[in-house]
Amino acid sequence: MKTGTKEAIAGVVGKNNFTDSLIDMVSYSYDASDHNHRPEAAVWPTSAEQISKILVMANEEPFPVIPRGAGTGLTGAAVPVKGGLILDLCRINKILDIRIGDRLAVVQPGVVYSDLEKALAPYGFFFPPDPASGKVCTLGGNVATNAGGIRGAKYGVTRDYVLGLEVVLPDGRITRTGANCMKTSSGYDLTRIFVGSEGTLGVITEIILKIDPRPTATRTARALFPSLKDAGQSVTAITHSGIIPSVLEILDCNTIKVLREQAGMDFPDVEAMILVETDGYTEGEASFQMEKIIEVFRENNATGIQEAESAAEAEELWRARRSAGSMAAKLGINNVSEDVTVPMSRVPDLLERISGIVAKYDLPFVIFGHAGDGNLHPRIMYDRSDPEQTLQMEKAVEEIFMATCEMGGTLTGEHGIGLAKAPYLKLEHDAVAMDLMRSVKKMLDPNNILNPGKMSL
Repeated sequence: MKTGTKEAIAGVVGKNNFTDSLIDMVSYSYDASDHNHRPEAAVWPTSAEQISKILVMANEEPFPVIPRGAGTGLTGAAVPVKGGLILDLCRINKILDIRIGDRLAVVQPGVVYSDLEKALAPYGFFFPPDPASGKVCTLGGNVATNAGGIRGAKYGVTRDYVLGLEVVLPDGRITRTGANCMKTSSGYDLTRIFVGSEGTLGVITEIILKIDPRPTATRTARALFPSLKDAGQSVTAITHSGIIPSVLEILDCNTIKVLREQAGMDFPDVEAMILVETDGYTEGEASFQMEKIIEVFRENNATGIQEAESAAEAEELWRARRSAGSMAAKLGINNVSEDVTVPMSRVPDLLERISGIVAKYDLPFVIFGHAGDGNLHPRIMYDRSDPEQTLQMEKAVEEIFMATCEMGGTLTGEHGIGLAKAPYLKLEHDAVAMDLMRSVKKMLDPNNILNPGKMSL
């Protein structure tokens, strides 16, 4: 990037919103993944118009532009692998409107997920996707990666709530997609093209989100299982029962062992644990659903069934799930956390396949995740400074991806592709689909300035 270009960019956003200092470049060189590369400069724009001017300049020189939220992504999607300019959207961060009568909120991309939740709470509404990093992640990043969380079993992911967008296209044009309505069949669904596109097709500057009334009653329970088969059959039976739990989480035997040994939790030696939550608008509704689920647990050889009788007891049951990642991290200096997803009926099969794959490479690992929508999080611990361990980890991850796709699954349920999974995209998508994706990218971004190197595009 030329010196004159940097001066021109600073002129657009103001000197206080531009930096090329070394300490800032190091800070912007990584996200929550194991990838890193320094940019040449970074800006904090405050409007779509400023972003438009920057993208026009980027096409003229050209230089890469990488949109960034809070940097909580796990696949390297915000890492400036080709250098260039970081476009930090944290200062475009207003909640523009909350329209309860229309069941929607209008927000800017820099709004933190939990801040929207706090703003909706007085109205008795919420935004359901609930990513694990909700206290720090931004809604723009949620849209860019199609983020999800533990409520996915019942409430879905970010894509299910995005009604419309304001987007700055790679050539600097500003457009709006979607509608301020609960439904529209007008033209192509351009909104969905940008949701999950990881900043490769446009820069999101405004988001119209559908919001839901918050259930006022919940019930929580835990069950232990002597085999993965029994746990898997329970998940399938719950689906057949007609009950859709708000949360349905599974933890494998390695996770249970880690919680016992690292966190001092009093768990027996079992093969799996399921944590479940039901919700509704009356205690009777939530309790009825939970009774049906506990019946299913008993029919499938569950032991140690425990239903919370208070909010404090429910919090204690959930402590196991919330502690799983941090406790597992103690087993290795570095870790890779995947989010492969299969049809729900294949969850026990995938658990067994992942266990067998990673065990043969002699690396510590745990598996937990969202059984209610088939989304598992195998976490493998290793030492990045050891080339042999790094190679073993990479081999294990590739085999996990292959096994997942063989089962009709997907490489990612909520984390996105980024850099980490780009080499494996062809395992899931055929040549025609890959060609279509590249064609869309080339049509919108012929100079490849927006987040180049991501998703193999």
